[in-house]
Amino acid sequence: MKLKGLILSFLSFLSLASLAQVGNLGQFDQRLLHWGIQVGYTQSKFDLDFSADPELRETLQGVTSYYAPGFHIAIIGDLRMGQWFNLRLLPGITLITRDVTYAWEQGYLETHRLAERRRNVESVYGDIPLEIKFRAQRYHNFRPYLTAGASYGFDFASLRKNRNQTNESIIRLQPGDFRYSMGMGFDVFLRYVKFAIELKMSFGLADLKVQDPDVYIRSFDNLSSRTFMLSFTFEG
Repeated sequence: MKLKGLILSFLSFLSLASLAQVGNLGQFDQRLLHWGIQVGYTQSKFDLDFSADPELRETLQGVTSYYAPGFHIAIIGDLRMGQWFNLRLLPGITLITRDVTYAWEQGYLETHRLAERRRNVESVYGDIPLEIKFRAQRYHNFRPYLTAGASYGFDFASLRKNRNQTNESIIRLQPGDFRYSMGMGFDVFLRYVKFAIELKMSFGLADLKVQDPDVYIRSFDNLSSRTFMLSFTFEG
């Protein structure tokens, strides 16, 4: 009886193990086209170069930009290109805030007590990213992957500021921004949907600065974007 029970237990274990090998959504990767949604948390800042103007450097020690939080949402269109690659279009909206911090000389602060130490720039981007996704071998219900791509973003907030508030002392930006991105993540195959967690960095290629005689704008020579994104996707 003990031997029979041991054999039955062993057979039960093999049966459960074989079921675990099957996994969820076994034919998902064979679809030519599928759709999904992506939501993400972003951290964005400016990459900038301190002005080379010697007169301005007498009053300003430097300018820096620090990461600030934002939010992203997009629709996913995924096209299968073979066993390992997918082409992905992710049109969406990104709401971000970036800031510029000014380190004024002490003597300048004593004579200009209203000098601002920080300025925030709010942007609302309509993004059109196109990415290649390289999929590794699936293991049960998990699979890691890498992404690389390019995107174009249009900042609706900067367009409004540039047209309607020309007399206001603010940091104005060019509305269009071209970027390249690199990322990594892993898919989790659930019973009815595929869930993924992804980390991605994007780097702006365009100089976003709008020329302005204001000292807050002249303090840097060029301005480009950098964004880190933690996103969650649901595909079905």
